[in-house]
Formats: sequence, structure tokens, C-alpha cells
Amino acid sequence: MKVIFFSSKAYDKQFFKEANNPYGFDLRFLEVPLTPATAVLAKGHDVVCVFVNDTVSADILQELAAQGVKLIALRCAGFNNVDLKAAAALGIKVVRVPAYSPYSVAEHTMALILTLNRKTHRAYNRVKEGNFALNGLMGFDLFGKTAGLIGLGKIGLCTARILKGFGCRVLGYDVAETPEMQEIGIEFTDLDTLYKESDIISLHCPLTPQTHHIINKTAINKMKKGVMLINTSRGALVDTKAVIVGLKNEQISYLGLDVYEEEAHLFFEDLSNKVIQDDVFMRLLSFNNVLITGHQAFFTSNALQSIAEVTLQNIVAYAQQEELQNEVK
Repeated sequence: MKVIFFSSKAYDKQFFKEANNPYGFDLRFLEVPLTPATAVLAKGHDVVCVFVNDTVSADILQELAAQGVKLIALRCAGFNNVDLKAAAALGIKVVRVPAYSPYSVAEHTMALILTLNRKTHRAYNRVKEGNFALNGLMGFDLFGKTAGLIGLGKIGLCTARILKGFGCRVLGYDVAETPEMQEIGIEFTDLDTLYKESDIISLHCPLTPQTHHIINKTAINKMKKGVMLINTSRGALVDTKAVIVGLKNEQISYLGLDVYEEEAHLFFEDLSNKVIQDDVFMRLLSFNNVLITGHQAFFTSNALQSIAEVTLQNIVAYAQQEELQNEVK
């Protein structure tokens, strides 16, 4: 099987080459993203492997089908960037990595919460400059605070366990309650109650038409004044302009983001020598109570190893005409 990777980095090559030893697939790595202009590079390959910000639209799928591609292998959990109807019509299968290391994202979520709360990023810079003043660095005890989690899949449940370990009361919202939620001690509730009672709100749900901009002006106005909002899931869950208004009127006192709705043209690249043209993103950076990381929550050696192994196992299943357990339809 010949597999071509788009939007690949050095770490992708490292982990996929190691995981490929038992299989011997012909792997080709490209740094360029999958676009209408680059889709032709898939000629002669059976499988196209893409990441979160590669666009797999109907026109691109048509081009891939013309090049003989039969399988789209997502090396990520999200699949909102793929036109599934077009893929099905063209006979192209789509597989994903539904879970890799939920601890990686949950722990990064906690890192954002702790950093925003105790302002360790600001303290670090102060100390390097010889400034040991504590003014402006006051935080609060997490013990006894109420944290609301929207989305209680594997990552949400891991986050809940960590928060319970800090002594937080944990509220949760999802499409259905499960026994595991009860075992952890999550109080299953509706969104309005979660907004009203949570000191910290963290997003862990997939991006669907129902969850698009789930955090909007109406939701923000229902939240506690001074709430901490965290998003390590999908950028488009948050209406960024509404959040900026919430920051300006101090409804939101802390904002931690690892994802951003328009991140495709920003994240995973070094733009330090360029002028960033996204005015909304630059406005976010102007707030001293906003912390943004560049979609790195998944980025642990454990997660990358798991992603490579599951992705290649998906390809093996396709090659051997087995049931595709991780197929997205």
C-alpha cells in the first residue's frame, strides 16, 4: 500500500516510520497541506493521510478519486473537515483515530487552568527581569470551585477525574448520562444550570451543526461574571467575537484556548517573521487574561505513538478487506 501524508512534520515522520516497521507500507511525507492545487500529488497512492486542518472537500475528493485514491486516513479524531457524503458517493472510505491519549488533552486543559489562575507565565517573565513583586499575580483555590464540562467523552471524563482530584465540584453536560459519569461523581445537568453555576467551563465536545458556536453571546450572558472559559476541543465551538465582548465587559475573566476557529492559516507554522493578518486573533492576544497555545494539547509522545499505530492499523484493515471499526460514514 502506498500512503501519502499531507501537512506532515518531522515528528509525524519519526513516529509513523517507527510504527510502520511491522507493516512495510510505502510512506511518502509532504509538508504542504491538502488543497485543490496539491491533490494531484496523490497520484499513484492508495491512501491519503491528512490532519485536522487539511480540507477534504467535494472537489478535492473528486480529484483524489481521479488519482486512484480509495481511502482517506485521518490521523486525528475530528472529521468535520471531510465531506463525507461526497466521499461515499465516490466510493472513498474514511477512517479516523477516535481516541489516542485522552490524558494528553485533559492534562493540557489543566495546564491552561492552572496557568491562567496562578499566572505562572507572567510570573516567569517577571522573575527573569528581576521583578519579584506579587501585585497582579493573585489566584484562587481550585478546591471547592465548580467546574462545568461540556462533552463527557474520554477526554471530558479524564478532565473530570483530574478536577475531582483538585477538590472541585464537577458539573457535566452531554447528550446522555452514563454510569461512568456517576462513578466519577459528575453532576449531570443541563446547559443553563452549568452556565449559571460554573466558575470554570471547559469544552470537550465534537464540532457538529448542533455544537457550532455553542459558546455565543446568549450563552456567555448566562455565565457567572468572572468565569474562566477553556477550549481544547474545536475552535468553531466558540464565537470568538462574542468572547471578545465578554472579555471587554469582564463577564469572562480568564480565557484559555488551544484551538481557534480560523486556525488553519496560523497554527503549526512559524509565522514569527510575518505580519499576522487575522485581526480577531490579534485582538485576543491583546488581553493579558488570555492564554493561547497552538493546538498542542494532543502533542505528547504517548499520543503521537498511538495516533501512528491506530492510523496504520486502519490502513491494514482496509488492505485486508476487514471491517473498518474506525470508519466515519
